[in-house]
Amino acid sequence: MAFHGSIPSTPKSASSILSLLLLWTFPAVASAQVVGPERGTLVISGGGETTSHIIDRFIELAGGPNAPIVVVPTSGRNDEDYHEFCPCLRRFREAGATNLSVMHTRDRDVANTDVFVESLRQARGLWFNGGSHWLHTDAYLDTKVHEELIALLDRGGVIGGGSAGAHVQGEIMNVSRSPDREFSERRLPQEDWRRGFGFLRGVIIDVHVLVRNRQFDMIGVMNAHPDMLGIAIDENTAIVVRGDEFEVIGTSYVIIHDDQRTIPPDPPETWRTVGGPFYFLRPGDTYDLLTREAFRPGMTQEPIARVAPGDVRDPGL
Repeated sequence: MAFHGSIPSTPKSASSILSLLLLWTFPAVASAQVVGPERGTLVISGGGETTSHIIDRFIELAGGPNAPIVVVPTSGRNDEDYHEFCPCLRRFREAGATNLSVMHTRDRDVANTDVFVESLRQARGLWFNGGSHWLHTDAYLDTKVHEELIALLDRGGVIGGGSAGAHVQGEIMNVSRSPDREFSERRLPQEDWRRGFGFLRGVIIDVHVLVRNRQFDMIGVMNAHPDMLGIAIDENTAIVVRGDEFEVIGTSYVIIHDDQRTIPPDPPETWRTVGGPFYFLRPGDTYDLLTREAFRPGMTQEPIARVAPGDVRDPGL
């Protein structure tokens, strides 16, 4: 099933080697991009948006309530619900958005047509809904939709998403907890199963981390990809990315997994003799994706206290 229609108005510092490798890996993305988008903004949410402030910020970045916004529910499994009165639009209407459209197909041939991407070419914002993240990439990776997503950012638009819609914005995606079913249903070649859209290069995103006790899930991923940056986002929390910097918004925490900067152990007399491979950012904190340094308003430490350069797996720490 494919749906593509308008909705009536309703009230209401990375190394140069890594950079080159990433440029070679994803040539479709604007060549001046290093980690974040050269232009435009990303809103990447950990899911479970129980308050409106994340959607409010997304609508504001798109240009306000009258801005043309496309919502993509393809990661869900109820095709019959993806019509002009799709429940996926409710929270955007409640936040005041009046110029909404739904874009959905599971057919990559459809996703490669000009008529399908027409509303996306006019959009100022696009939001990927939650669900099974691989359904988004199976439908749209390396299609005209993917091209138009890059074009949306290049003209200063905003791409957002929560849960599955956050996973797909990084370079590599984790698999689900039921990989047998997921892999058996994949429509892309196996080498593309873990690829995201690559809006953030060299980055792996995880979601729902604290509320679901998933704060350690990224460790194995980082062991397999030590040059990558892991960003794990709790529910009702998001990062707003502009260029190579982001700000944390919401009500909970973002966890940074970075082999370049970790928490070293303290001396024996402190009893805090075990370091850690990740650290936390809270709302209001900012992060430099190039230097991999975090900053907290009102504090002089650079980066945030207790975080230091080094590899937590280094026995010399």
